[in-house]
Amino acid sequence: MTPEELKNMQSDKVVDARGTSCPGPILAAKKSIVEVQVGQVMEVLASDAGTKKDLPAWCKKTGHEFLGMCEDAGDIKLFIKRTK
Repeated sequence: MTPEELKNMQSDKVVDARGTSCPGPILAAKKSIVEVQVGQVMEVLASDAGTKKDLPAWCKKTGHEFLGMCEDAGDIKLFIKRTK
C-alpha cells in the first residue's frame, strides 16, 4: 500500500506503544491482536525506530499480514491485518 493509502486507512483497533522501546511495541501488538477479528486491521503507533524492522518480522513469524507503515508528526504508524 502507498503511504497516502495508509494515512487514510481506517483501523479497527489502534494500539499506542509510543514511548516504549523494544520489545514494548511487539508485546503491545501481541497482546492486542487477539482483540481484532480475522481480516480486520490493527494500527500500532510507535516512536522507537527499531519497530520499523521488528514489527514486520513479527508479522512474518506469526503469519499476520504487514500492510505497511508511514510516519506522521514524528510517530510511526504500522498497519497489520489479522490473518488467523
